[in-house]
Amino acid sequence: MYSTILVPIDESGGAEEAVSRAFEFAQTFGAAVHVLYVVDTGTEPTGLGDQQRDEVRQPVEKHGRQVTTRVHERATERGLEARRAVHEGVPHRTILEYADEHGVDLITMGTHGRTGPDRVRLGSTAERVIGRADVPVLIARLTEGELDADTVDYDRVVIPTDGSDAAERAARQGLEIAESYGASVYVPYVIDTASYDLEDTSRSIVGLLKEGGQNAIEAIADDARGRGLSVKTDVLRGVPDKELVEYVDGVKGDLVAMGTRGRGGASGDLLGSTTARVLRESDRPILTVR
Repeated sequence: MYSTILVPIDESGGAEEAVSRAFEFAQTFGAAVHVLYVVDTGTEPTGLGDQQRDEVRQPVEKHGRQVTTRVHERATERGLEARRAVHEGVPHRTILEYADEHGVDLITMGTHGRTGPDRVRLGSTAERVIGRADVPVLIARLTEGELDADTVDYDRVVIPTDGSDAAERAARQGLEIAESYGASVYVPYVIDTASYDLEDTSRSIVGLLKEGGQNAIEAIADDARGRGLSVKTDVLRGVPDKELVEYVDGVKGDLVAMGTRGRGGASGDLLGSTTARVLRESDRPILTVR
């Protein structure tokens, strides 16, 4: 399923979580791990001469070599095929270019574990990579304590759907992972009460919404059953991102597979507003598929 996994490392937090999950997937799927550190040239002061620019970049490049070397050594100790690289450039562009050049089929990125008002953004680099990557992106939230690849497991995979093509593509990825781990599958669909006032909406329209949701989740559920997986489906009502975060917590999901719109513009348009909000509010690992 995955043959080449890219782990970009920077100072934004969550690197250990991302590395551990990349190692686990690499061991499960027999994939090579690429560790990339990007020296961010987009934040440098303008007007620097060549010598001044070198003086600014050298300590950052040195740090990048050190951290990628440590991760590379840990990978080889586990018997994994690994490569490391330090590149200069605008982080999200460099990550995407590297992924394209090296045939990467999964990007694993870490983020801070903040919740509530302190988490204003997921992180501009992560959002841009998720919204523009041609391959799935696994977002791993920084958690308390140290996460080791040996402790990573996926017993419960949650696959939310809204019936869209993006959700169907995410479902295929989620089901492949669930099958590889023998995980139970949970498929929720949320009737959006923020868009439809169900008290004022006619029964026929409510019925159509329920029918559409049921059809969407049953298509995924049938696929899961065909793979011999245990599956539970639910049609929920409420604000989609809030309902999904509560649902994932309630079933103690180990992984969430969601589709993204992949369009330009503001972050809500870039990722799809529901996916963007779930990414910010949930502390569970989330696999996004454009």
